[in-house]
Amino acid sequence: QVQLVESGGGLVQAGGSLRLSCAASGRTFSTYAMGWFRQAPGQEREFVAAITWNFGNTYYADSVKGRFTISRDNAKNTVYLQMNSLKPADTAVYYCAARARGLSFVPVAGHQYDYWGQGTQVTVSS
Repeated sequence: QVQLVESGGGLVQAGGSLRLSCAASGRTFSTYAMGWFRQAPGQEREFVAAITWNFGNTYYADSVKGRFTISRDNAKNTVYLQMNSLKPADTAVYYCAARARGLSFVPVAGHQYDYWGQGTQVTVSS
């Protein structure tokens, strides 16, 4: 089992920045990849970014490419999402997810992840 705890959400004006953190505990040695997803009210959950734990390969949704950066600190078992140039459309609950089993690609679909955090609210005002 892997437990995930997100932090760093909040209220920010458009154009501002936030950094989300996701601390993993438990059987973290078996983690293959970690990702960030988000869900706005009335909308389906969508992929934001993902990173493989060992090699640091990354993948981003087109909507955040160039503005968001995912990174990880293996020693701290923590993954980060640096969000710059935030827009009101980025408003959502952001979830961290972890996949235990290896793949030959970076997972970008929710069903490809095994563990989920409780979510952290990000609100961007115009």
